[in-house]
Amino acid sequence: MAAVLTPEPDTFMTVKQAAEYLHLNEKKIYALASDRKIPATKVTGKWLFPRELVDQWLLDSSHGGLLTDRLIIAGSDDPLLYRIILDFAEITGARALLSYTPTGTKLGLELLQSHRVDACGIHWGPHQESNTRHPALLSQYPQHHNWVMIRAFRREQGLMVSPPVLQHTQNEIDLFDPQFRWALRQNGAGAQRFLQEILAQHGLNATTLTSEITALSEREAAAAIAMDLADVAPGARAAASEFGLGFIPLGWESFDLVLPRNIWFRHLFQEMIKRLKSHTGQQLADDLAGYDLTGTGELIWGSN
Repeated sequence: MAAVLTPEPDTFMTVKQAAEYLHLNEKKIYALASDRKIPATKVTGKWLFPRELVDQWLLDSSHGGLLTDRLIIAGSDDPLLYRIILDFAEITGARALLSYTPTGTKLGLELLQSHRVDACGIHWGPHQESNTRHPALLSQYPQHHNWVMIRAFRREQGLMVSPPVLQHTQNEIDLFDPQFRWALRQNGAGAQRFLQEILAQHGLNATTLTSEITALSEREAAAAIAMDLADVAPGARAAASEFGLGFIPLGWESFDLVLPRNIWFRHLFQEMIKRLKSHTGQQLADDLAGYDLTGTGELIWGSN
């Protein structure tokens, strides 16, 4: 008797197949796809739904589903993101774990690669080059094929400076003089990469600077200046604002969030982005200064 072969289920489902699979009407499927609440991609104008990711989405969407009540973010430090998550955690209470641990860009990606965190904040060069630099950085990690990159915001980057020092100079070149004490950042931090590129433009490197402090986050670097342990450090305008420091602007950069595709659709992540885009989020950004929320929440890379 000949064996009966059972056909493999389609890797991608059409709207009709997805509706039948999820026991929903097609109108609801279109709405979920348009609102990016279900894993989907558009090919020649038609929605297609990857069955494997839809299954993961079902698990993550279910009450008590796998880690749906957790969102752990590592990577680059940012005052606005910190405040958004802190406020969200306060409102959520014990119903979910929301955590933000600044580790620097590269260590954050290593933690994401090891499945120890759910998302990673990154910044790796000027805004106008981020659409090439950020994907190039991610491609160094084997898991990058499973990741997407979401725009958080643009922010102003430069040098955080002690107010008394800023009274005497507003030129970054003068601050390279050995008389000024620097708070440097650890290797693998986006701010340290930024500083190295600025120094290279003047034929210098970090070893030419006077420094006894290596800060492990942007806000730790700002605190070192506020405590008169350093005179200057690389950082964002918002971090300088938080600590009442002077600031020398040197450009804008993109701050992006990298995360696995299935976590992109997790309710906690979508709600965090919603809060970032809200009126309250914009007000926080305005208060801190140096932010542009245009494009917040947009998929920048990893749709294929």
